[in-house]
Amino acid sequence: MGWPSLPGEQRLARGDLLVRADPTPPDGLVGLEVVARGEVVATVSVRPVRRATALLTWQFEVAHQGGGVPHRALRLAVDHCFAQLGLHRVEALVPVGDTAQLRIASRAGLRREGIARGAGGPRTDLIRVARLADDPMPDTRDGFIGVLNANLPTKRVISQAVLRDEQGRVLLCELTYKREWDLPGGVVDPWESPATAVRRELREELGLDLPVRGLLVVNWMPPWRGWDDACQFVFDLGRHEQSLVAAMTFEATEITAVHWCTREEARAHVPDYLDVLLGRLETVGEAPLYLEAGQSR
Repeated sequence: MGWPSLPGEQRLARGDLLVRADPTPPDGLVGLEVVARGEVVATVSVRPVRRATALLTWQFEVAHQGGGVPHRALRLAVDHCFAQLGLHRVEALVPVGDTAQLRIASRAGLRREGIARGAGGPRTDLIRVARLADDPMPDTRDGFIGVLNANLPTKRVISQAVLRDEQGRVLLCELTYKREWDLPGGVVDPWESPATAVRRELREELGLDLPVRGLLVVNWMPPWRGWDDACQFVFDLGRHEQSLVAAMTFEATEITAVHWCTREEARAHVPDYLDVLLGRLETVGEAPLYLEAGQSR
C-alpha cells in the first residue's frame, strides 16, 4: 500500500506549534513531529491500513503535557495528514480505561465509533476513534456537536404497554425466544419516540392499532442476564373486552400466545423485576411513577 509523495519541506503550523516530517520514522510508517519553540512536544506515527486511511499512534513528551498542548498537537498532526498526505480518514485505537487519551483524541476531533473487543490482547478492549477529512473542524459548532454526540453514552429504551380486561387483569405475551412472559412492546428504534414505538410494536406483534392513553411508569432497569441497563417506558393502552384476543394476529416468530393475568397468576411466569412492576401498577395514581428496578427511590 503506497503513500502519496510526502512534501517534506511543506510544514503545517498553527499558533506556537509546527508539524514536520520525522527524519527517521520506523519502517512502513510516516513519522511526524510536532514542535514548539524548537522542542519536540509530540511524535505521531501514521500507518497505512486501507486506501486513503491510516492508523495513528502518538506519544507526548512529559514536559509538554499541560496547557492543552497534547490535543492541539494531535489536531495539527491530523490536519497535516489530510492536507499534506492526502488522506481521507485517520483512526486510532485507545484502551477503554484510558480516559486521558480518549479526551485528547476527542478534542482533536476524533469521534468514537465503537469497541474492538480484545484488540489490545486478552481482556483488553480498545475504543476505535476516527476523523474524516470532510468532518467539520472540532472548534466549530457542528464539529463540537459531532464529537460530543459520538462520545456521549447511549441508553437503551424499552417501550411497553399495559392492556387490561374488564376484570383489571393485565395482558402478557408468551414469547418464542425466552421462557418468561412479558408485557407487549419492545425496543425503541433510533429517532423513534417511546409512544410511537409501543404502537408500532403492537401493530407488528399483535396486529392491534390502539391509541396511547398516557404514561404510567418510567423504570430504570439495571443490567440483567447479559443485557446492559435500560430505561423502560410503560404506557396505558386502556381497558378492553377479553374478546380482543380474537382480533389479534400474532407475529409467529415472536408471539406464541397471550394471557390475561392477575399478578398472582403471572408470578410463576414472569421474572422478579416484572412481578414487582406489576405490583406497583396496581396502585399507580394519575401521575406517572419513576422507579429503579421496579422500586421507588
